[in-house]
Amino acid sequence: MAKKKANSVPELRMPAEWEPHASTWIAWPHQASDWPGKMTPIPWVYAEFVRLLSQHELVNIVVSTATKLATVESILAKAGADPAAVKLWHWPTDRTWTRDSGPIFVNNRNKERVALDWKFNAWAKYDNYQHDNRLPKKVAGAVGVTSLSPDFQGKPIVLEGGSIDVNGTGLLISTEECLLSDVQCRNPGMTRSDYEAVFAKYLGIRKVLWLGRGIAGDDTHGHVDDLARFVNPTTIVLAVEENEDDENYAPTQTNLQRLRALTDPDGRSLEVVPIPMPNPVVFRKQRLPASYANFYIANGIVLVPTFNDPKDRLALGILADLFPDRTVVGVHCVDLVWGLGTLHCMTQQEPK
Repeated sequence: MAKKKANSVPELRMPAEWEPHASTWIAWPHQASDWPGKMTPIPWVYAEFVRLLSQHELVNIVVSTATKLATVESILAKAGADPAAVKLWHWPTDRTWTRDSGPIFVNNRNKERVALDWKFNAWAKYDNYQHDNRLPKKVAGAVGVTSLSPDFQGKPIVLEGGSIDVNGTGLLISTEECLLSDVQCRNPGMTRSDYEAVFAKYLGIRKVLWLGRGIAGDDTHGHVDDLARFVNPTTIVLAVEENEDDENYAPTQTNLQRLRALTDPDGRSLEVVPIPMPNPVVFRKQRLPASYANFYIANGIVLVPTFNDPKDRLALGILADLFPDRTVVGVHCVDLVWGLGTLHCMTQQEPK
C-alpha cells in the first residue's frame, strides 16, 4: 500500500515583520538599573517612539504598576501620541525588552493566530525574570488567542525573539554565537539540527541561515536583530563595518562573505545589502551595541535607531530605498542604547 504523501504546508508559520500588524506590544521603562545615570530621558524616547507608531497602528503598552498609568498617559499626551491608538495594560514586568520576553505570534493552517510562549531566562544574566516569563500568556489572554509552549524532547525551549528573523516564506536567520556557542546559557545540548527541527515545527521554517558572531557590545551573545534583517522575502540587510581597526570588522566581513554564499531552500541566491555600522558609541568606557539593523517595521513606517552620526543619513537612505511604500524615520537612540538595546529590542509585533 502506497504511503500517503506528507502535506508540505506547515502546521504553523511565523509571518514576516512587514506583513500587516494588528498592533505592536511594548513595555514601559521602569527599571532604572538598566540605564544607570541615564533613566530620566528614557520615558521620553519611548514616548517619541509611540507618537510615531501610533500614527500607523495600535500600540499596546504594558505598565508595571497601577500608580504609573496616569504618569504614562501624561507623558504620551505631552509627546503628542494619538490616544485613540494607544492601550495601556497594568501587568508587572521585570524589564522592557518585549522582543525577547513577549510572545512570538504565528498563524496555523486556518490562519488563526497562536502565541508561542518560549521560556525566558533573562539571557541567563539576571535573577528577576519571572514577571517577564509570564508575559506571553497574559498577552495571549488579552487578545483572545491560543498560547502554546514549544518544547524539545519534553523540555521547554529558551528562545528570545531578537535571536531570530524570518522572511515569512520558510527562511530564518540566526547566529551560531547566540544559539550554538559554548556559552550554552539557553538550551544546553541542543545542536544545530535540533534547532532547525524546532524552527520547522513551530515557525514553519524550511532552511536556517547561520551566521557567525554578532556585534561588539551585545550582551545577549550575538542577537541577529543587531546584525542582519530580512526586508523582503529575498533580501537581507547586513550590518558591515568598513574600518579595519574596529572590533566589528572581522566578524561582520566574515558574515558578509558567508551570507553571500548562502541560498534559499530552492537553491536561489539572496540579495545582500550592506548597511554601515555607526561609529562606536561608548558610555562609561563601555562599548554599546549601536546598530542601524535594529530597526522596526510597522504598518506604513520603519523606525530606525540613529546615533548623532554622519552615517545616520546613509543608513536611512539605504532603508528608504528598500521600503518605498513606507515612511522611514530615525529615532535618536544614544540614550536608549545604554540599556543595551534599541527599537527592535523594545517591540513585539502582533500580526493580523
